[in-house]
Parts: sequence; structure tokens; C-alpha cells
Amino acid sequence: MHDTEEQGVRRITFDRPDAMNAFTTDHARELAERIETADPDALDAVVLTGEGRAFSAGGDVAAMAEMDERPDEAAARIEDSFGRLAEAMLEASVPIVARVNGDAVGAGLSIVALSDFAYAVESARFGAAFVKVGLIPDTGGTFLLPQLVGLRAAKRLVFTGDLIDAEAAAELGLVNRTVPGDDLDEAVDDLVDTLRDRPTRTIGLAKRALHENLAKSPASALEYEALLQSHAYGTPEHEDGVRAFLGGGDGADDD
Repeated sequence: MHDTEEQGVRRITFDRPDAMNAFTTDHARELAERIETADPDALDAVVLTGEGRAFSAGGDVAAMAEMDERPDEAAARIEDSFGRLAEAMLEASVPIVARVNGDAVGAGLSIVALSDFAYAVESARFGAAFVKVGLIPDTGGTFLLPQLVGLRAAKRLVFTGDLIDAEAAAELGLVNRTVPGDDLDEAVDDLVDTLRDRPTRTIGLAKRALHENLAKSPASALEYEALLQSHAYGTPEHEDGVRAFLGGGDGADDD
């Protein structure tokens, strides 16, 4: 894979088009590292996309066929690669945008689900195809899919491995928007422009609260929310936002 960095945006491209941008464990570690090093003081967004006609076909089945390992070795390898990638995406302070240029299947679907935003071409298809090779979802799929689409819809995707079209993915909440292929860059760039005008560190705190509170009781969630808000109150971004609001500039409503 390769990336470019310009005007506060790191664009990471999966560049194995002949393999439908399938991921080996090494590719998962490489993407994790590129996300882990995204600095919120230097970047406003990370954009993920694929080269060619696919976003990502998920795990590299050819590489799987060559593996010969004990269950404990497989667990350690998965946790250190695809698990590390999921953790990096969930914890990244810089917002992540999936520019879904084509099919997103298996771990590719999980990467879309892990992204903070997902814009897809109308021709893209989505599927949790793990079951077709005798596997369960990884890369955070068992955690995130029920959160995004609900348990019943997640079971349908996971148990059947069937592909759904982009319109159905949008209806389920897997993607934010579907657009014609020629309009994808404009739609993603418009979103990035919006994110560029927002304080990245504040977004990171909000993301952290949203994710952490998924597994908390209401009382614990409120306590954690208050803790992170106390940090937000002390940031220069908050002071600038209040100053702009009181001065008649663009600002959000007070909570």
C-alpha cells in the first residue's frame, strides 16, 4: 500500500488490484502502523481507498492456504495483525474516512465498519464472506457489525456471507452515502473540507467517549463522558470556539 499527505489529509491506498486488494497479516500490520502514526496536530483526516475495481476483498485466501499453525499461534497472529488494525482504527484521534471505490468483503467490510465515515460508489457490494471459507468475522467485525446494523441484520450478513448492494448497505447504516462513481471524489473532498474546519483533538475525544461508552452502564457512561468533557473544556479549541461564537463567528450551540 502507499500513502500521500497533503493539506492535512493522509490518503492511504490499498494497491494490490490484481488480488482485489486482499490483505495478508503483514498488510494489516502495515495499515495499523500508518493509522497509529496519524498525528492529530498535523492531520485533519485519514482517507482509505482501494486501487482498481475493489476496495478490499478481505483476507488473502491464497496466503491462508499456506498456513500451518496451532490454534494458539493463529490466535496470536490474528490479534497482532487484524486485531491490532481494528484497535488502531477505533482509537485513532484523527477521523478516518473510507472512500469505498468498489466491493468491500470480509475484512474489507470490517475496515469500512471501523471507519468513522464511509462513502461508497453505487456499484459497490458488501459482504461478510468469512463463513464461505469456514471462518468467523475478525478485524472487529463481531463487535462492530451488531452495533451498526443491529443483531438480526448482522446475523444475516455473517451466517449467509451474501453480498448486498450499496443502497442496502446505506439503509443498514454500513455507509453514510452512496454516490455515482464520478462523484465519489467530490463527495469525500466535501466531507474532508468540513472536518478540516473542526478541531481534530475534540473529535478524537468525542470518538473515544462514543466507543468506550458502548460497553458501559448508563451511570458509568455519564461519568466517563464528564471526564472527557472536562479535558475538552481545557483545550485551546474550546476557547477558540467560544470566542468565535461570542464574537459572532461560526460556532456550535452551547450544550
